[in-house]
Amino acid sequence: MAASAIMTPLGLAALKSREGVRLKAYLDSVGVPTIGYGHTKGVKLGQVITQAQADAFFLEDLASHALPILSAIKVPVADHERDALISIAFNIGVGGFTGSTFLRLLNAGDRKGCSTAIMSWTKNKELISRRTAERDQFLTPYTKAAPKARSTDAKPVSAPLSTLVPPVVPAPAALILKAPAPLSLPGPISPEAVEAKPSFWSMLFDKLSFPWVK
Repeated sequence: MAASAIMTPLGLAALKSREGVRLKAYLDSVGVPTIGYGHTKGVKLGQVITQAQADAFFLEDLASHALPILSAIKVPVADHERDALISIAFNIGVGGFTGSTFLRLLNAGDRKGCSTAIMSWTKNKELISRRTAERDQFLTPYTKAAPKARSTDAKPVSAPLSTLVPPVVPAPAALILKAPAPLSLPGPISPEAVEAKPSFWSMLFDKLSFPWVK
């Protein structure tokens, strides 16, 4: 499943900003070796990766989260709501998401209760600003405001330009059609000019001599 089919460009930008990227393995808050955008599968301390590898791990983790998360949501959700829910699930895990009170309230049609219950998922003070931003993202359509990575940020996130404007690829030079040069048409030819110009046959006979012609 493509990332663009799971989250919007704004949702992806917000999630990546919330996770942050680290190219050298470290221990997370519960002592699990982690790298990239919160990737933990097969990570060992001392491991170093490139930004391209971090992006690949991110898409891999997002795809593995997507199916159980989207399957657990039983009611229609708008883009901003789905992006916020996936962002939360990416942080608390699929098990935490599927067993959460806020998901149960959402599926019961209680969006206000859902948004309130989202804020119960704050294990420490550092998570409050993230969870607040995710709650606000859940409540606020993108037509009104773009999401913030954290509620304390001065500005909202912005999607990369490449995801909003298709790149313009110049055509190969060999395929560029050029307008033909304008034709230069001769003016009208007078009868005198026609008579004065020697014919093909007269020019030929002038160049050749025939022994039988006396």
